[in-house]
Amino acid sequence: MSQQESLPPPTRTTESATVTVFASERSWIESDAVVQCHQVAALDGMIHVAAMPDLHPGKGAPIGAAMASTVLYPHLVGSDIGCGIAVFPVDLKRVVPERLAGRFPDLDRALDPDRDADDPAWAVVDGGIPGGHVEGLGTVGRGNHFVELARIQDVLDPGHTTRLGLAAGDVVLIVHSGSRGLGERILRAHTERHGAGPAADPAAYLAMHDDAVRWGSVNRRLLAARVLHALGAEPTEPIVDQSHNLVEVRDGVYLHRKGAAPGDGRDVLIAGTRGTYSHLVAAHAGPEANRSVAHGAGRKMSRADALLRGRAKHTVEELRRTPVGSIVVCGDRQLLFEEAPTAYKRIEQVIADLVDHGLATPVATTVPLVTYKTLDRSRGDAGSTSRRGRQEHRRTRGRS
Repeated sequence: MSQQESLPPPTRTTESATVTVFASERSWIESDAVVQCHQVAALDGMIHVAAMPDLHPGKGAPIGAAMASTVLYPHLVGSDIGCGIAVFPVDLKRVVPERLAGRFPDLDRALDPDRDADDPAWAVVDGGIPGGHVEGLGTVGRGNHFVELARIQDVLDPGHTTRLGLAAGDVVLIVHSGSRGLGERILRAHTERHGAGPAADPAAYLAMHDDAVRWGSVNRRLLAARVLHALGAEPTEPIVDQSHNLVEVRDGVYLHRKGAAPGDGRDVLIAGTRGTYSHLVAAHAGPEANRSVAHGAGRKMSRADALLRGRAKHTVEELRRTPVGSIVVCGDRQLLFEEAPTAYKRIEQVIADLVDHGLATPVATTVPLVTYKTLDRSRGDAGSTSRRGRQEHRRTRGRS
């Protein structure tokens, strides 16, 4: 059962792997997630497990952790290899969320290289599709994935934001998505033969893994281009694009990240919720944190709990218009409740923990204007916003 607990100091397992949880006593950390960290620490070859303040239980491995080992374990990365968050500057003259929400394209509909060959979004793809995987291109996916139009709210480090070309009031597009079916296919091929065991051929796995990481980055650019064209803006290059599901090789050690962003001198967007701020930070985490930082607020409730409690506490329309005044485009009622802001931890506490442990410096906050989840109405009425989006998409798509 989920509970808030006083976290123990860094501990050492019998196999000499250390576990460090970078969270304060004020942070909500599930005991099951800490148990998973220690289970990972007991794996052969494991050196150190660094758990971030957004830590929560995952399927077979904790989410919000960076795990260093001399052995490569594909299940510690998971199926959504290359999942990450990119931030794109946006040049829009007028930003009216109610109008822009209806102009978002159908990001559940994949781009087909043949059928949609004339789509202008393809212009951002340079060098072909990684791995030749054309399924699901230009789609955002489900779960906690999203595409969000947001505004720079508070500038906390003016020098850093100036270097990034940002200022208070600027509009950005935030894209959170991964490798879609490609990463799932890669993990399934491994688990069907080896289960949760190590990679039999690390080089072969890494070659496929690297394709999936590149695919996720290309797809985030495609998603951004599709949205910006639909909103009447020109596509731009991302100022931030970091994957938080991947494995890196450092000095002969495999550094697995599952829900943990690279923190070695990089700019990272740490996502809040649909109804709270997100935080752009300058990450400077050292080896004690496996050079990683948090990737988001982190779930506080399971999806089943969020659905049950959300239905008792919120209406659908309350979840489509957030406390900060933004609009959520989501035609799936169940997903609305599963992804309600109350299902997540307080992003302010996550950021405070990173700062207190010297892992990151806040640069700016973003406030959501329009958050796209899905237009799919298979499990509920999409609402007027989603209908307008489909109608606009049909009018402007230029093809049957």
